[in-house]
Amino acid sequence: MLDGELYDPTDNTLQNERLNARRLSRLFNKSSEMDGTDRKLLLKELLGSTGDKYFVEPNIRCDYGYNIHIGDNFYANFDACLLDVCEIRIGDNCLLGPGVHIYTAAHPLHPGERAAGKEFGKPVTIGDNVWIGGRAVISPGVVIGDNAVVAAGTVVVNDVQANTVVGGNPAIVLREIEF
Repeated sequence: MLDGELYDPTDNTLQNERLNARRLSRLFNKSSEMDGTDRKLLLKELLGSTGDKYFVEPNIRCDYGYNIHIGDNFYANFDACLLDVCEIRIGDNCLLGPGVHIYTAAHPLHPGERAAGKEFGKPVTIGDNVWIGGRAVISPGVVIGDNAVVAAGTVVVNDVQANTVVGGNPAIVLREIEF
């Protein structure tokens, strides 16, 4: 699964790992806004790795959790959906707007293979200093370069170069960011 090969999602080990991620997500999502320490501990248990400073608003949804790696000074607004059958790596100083979806999960194009129930995934990598606007969708296999901005509502199906603003469906470069 982690290597992008076809795998069987009904495997008992994978089913149990998804159940654990759902349990931890549920506990996090139902926690009180006053339980900052408890929330951080739940995220530490759920996610593969975190930076020192991070904040995630409820609700968060994921497949496994342990394939999600967030850098320092990370913020995810409400309703993040991170489907992590492969790794999702997010750099330092990154912001996710409300309702951002990041997908690594994919299905075969051939209908017979799809009907057989096999799945595969492709990792997503997001550089440092990236801002992803609300309701944006990041597709499997995408790499987003440092300092990029993804406009709200954008559907990203191809890599995003560093220092660019992208928007639309599918995403196109709207402008370069000058320093």
